[in-house]
Amino acid sequence: MGQLIAVEGLDGAGKNTLVTALVDQWQRSGLRVWTITFPRYGESLHADIAAEALHGGHGDLADSVYGMALLFALDRAGANAEIRAALAAHDIVLLDRYVASNAAYNAARLGQDADGEVVRWVADLEFGRLGLPVPDRHLLLGVPAEVAMDRAARRAESDASRTRDRYERDHDLQHRVDAVYHQLAQSNWMSDWMVTGDADITELAVHLSTE
Repeated sequence: MGQLIAVEGLDGAGKNTLVTALVDQWQRSGLRVWTITFPRYGESLHADIAAEALHGGHGDLADSVYGMALLFALDRAGANAEIRAALAAHDIVLLDRYVASNAAYNAARLGQDADGEVVRWVADLEFGRLGLPVPDRHLLLGVPAEVAMDRAARRAESDASRTRDRYERDHDLQHRVDAVYHQLAQSNWMSDWMVTGDADITELAVHLSTE
């Protein structure tokens, strides 16, 4: 059975860059690695509807905290069997965003902390009712919120296909999400958490794969 690692962080924090580097490092070390990115835009109806809502579609759907959380949860549930099969066949399964993102974003939207009701609801829904596997560890990119937001804005300016959504344009929300993420990390929500910034990829890969 492989190790399940979830990479979390704000939009623009550099999750995709880090995931790519870790996969490359582990594969060169001979480890079998599998990765998936959430939301699964272009693959999952639930993810696509959520994206459309965050860009102004589907009436007032985006106003519903629990409605949006449920869409993102159902997107992950649709990949449950795939994740479990990957865990059986690989040494490491790396997730670019996972359940903690639902906890952080929706707690932030409701003005709650990591010990709030919606975080418990997310855990009960996704790990309990939907039966998603709990990560063995979480890795949080502790990039300052202003840096992440600036990166996201510059990415949108240079790539017309990466228009910022409602969450990304809300700077106050991004700061609140960042705070909740760090609270989740401090409390080791659901599993051990590690917070990293511009870490040495080789050292980080060894640390994550050997503990």
